[in-house]
Amino acid sequence: MNRRSFTALATASLGLGLARIADAQGTPVAGQDYSTISAAPAVATPPGTVDVIEFFSFACPHCFEFEPTLESWLGRKPASVRFHRSPVPFLQNYANFQPMYFALEAMGLADGMAPKVFGAVHLEHQRLDKPEDIAAFMTRNGVDATRFMSIFNSFGVRTKVQQANALFEACGIDSVGVPALVVQGRWLTSPRQAKGATQALAVSDYLIGRARAGH
Repeated sequence: MNRRSFTALATASLGLGLARIADAQGTPVAGQDYSTISAAPAVATPPGTVDVIEFFSFACPHCFEFEPTLESWLGRKPASVRFHRSPVPFLQNYANFQPMYFALEAMGLADGMAPKVFGAVHLEHQRLDKPEDIAAFMTRNGVDATRFMSIFNSFGVRTKVQQANALFEACGIDSVGVPALVVQGRWLTSPRQAKGATQALAVSDYLIGRARAGH
């Protein structure tokens, strides 16, 4: 699941697979493979940059299954695509999983620790719903638990959670579930909509192209 664990060959193979799926499917269809966000949130990006958000939950088995395909896509995406994640305010233990993600992000540890959290929840069946269990998990994985819990409980992280919840509502994520991908704040797709994880990323590539072209 870690981006570094994928070889160049696997990354190239995924890129070829996405291209073949795009060819087989033809042009993605609005209302079928993706939807337009009616109250699109403002997205501030540098010129030439396209914003992509994954809405996810550590508790979601579909998000867990999506991770390897997503990580391979991240390994080949252009530098001009700005990718980030937004944890959602539903599913089991979201009240802890949202600030957990943002605390790790604030410490610069989100990319490396996200696969470990997914593994703990879905492979080891850890609940991580008590402060002491969260702190112990962080310690086991080499994270300064005292610093982490301070950030976890901070005003800054609470503000991040509030902003994420507002973005969740504005993008209409409830209509498709998670995982879901929002491109440039304008379009929404998901494995559920596009009928597969790889297909959803092929649709995302198409929408990234539209955003670059100013369409």
